[in-house]
Amino acid sequence: MQATPDPLSEPIGGYRIDLLFRGFPGKATHHGGLGWSSVVLMRGHSRTVLIDTGPFGYRRELVLRLAEKGVAPDQVTDLVLSHGHHDHMVNFPMFSNARIYVGARELSWALEIDPGVTPVPELYVQALSRHTRLVTIRDGDTVLPNITAHLAPGHTPGSLFLVLAGEDRDIIFTADAAKSRAELMSRQADMTLDAALSAATMEKIWSVWRRRAGSIVIPGHDAPLLLLGDEVLLLYPRLGGIAASFGDTLEDVTTIDLVPPKGRN
Repeated sequence: MQATPDPLSEPIGGYRIDLLFRGFPGKATHHGGLGWSSVVLMRGHSRTVLIDTGPFGYRRELVLRLAEKGVAPDQVTDLVLSHGHHDHMVNFPMFSNARIYVGARELSWALEIDPGVTPVPELYVQALSRHTRLVTIRDGDTVLPNITAHLAPGHTPGSLFLVLAGEDRDIIFTADAAKSRAELMSRQADMTLDAALSAATMEKIWSVWRRRAGSIVIPGHDAPLLLLGDEVLLLYPRLGGIAASFGDTLEDVTTIDLVPPKGRN
């Protein structure tokens, strides 16, 4: 159910905010993780900013959705990466002119892990560590005007969530520190390296979320969530589907909607 009026339709903290991809709170039943993550475009303070990049499968669509907003990849000035998993950071080479921000602790961890064990794209992390416009950030740093980074361990040791301070409300980009509404409501994390740390991180997110009425969380794998009193509302319907070729020709396509009615609000 969409709130009226849409609280993201007006600038917040000096930025115009466009949700390019709504994350999807699901895993494949036979093929592992989906990796359909949230990607946010923010424009303001003479900056064009992306929060995360999505997985390889987003590349063509990401260019198209940016173009719909009048933005070319080489016009992105700043790219903020929440953590080192492929579905959030692997497309950073698309943005040739961007300054790239990543958590110092996360980068150190991602460079040291054994290859082939986690969702970290090891070769891309190595390339990122040598990037000429790399900026490493720490807990409490002001990343960009009105945007602060907060250490959020659990899912990975150096995950970050970001807080955009607006005039009337905050926007909290939790990425995979709190991937979905289910994780936030239950305070339990799926796919975490440390369940206790994830639970503590979610309490930290809740404490920030409750500070200002009407603040919004944009999770890493769900639609944005609006806090009104004690009620958590889905700001936009969830989206997710697959076009499958089960027939004998490429024209014979079966479209499968992955969001049942009860999952739409």
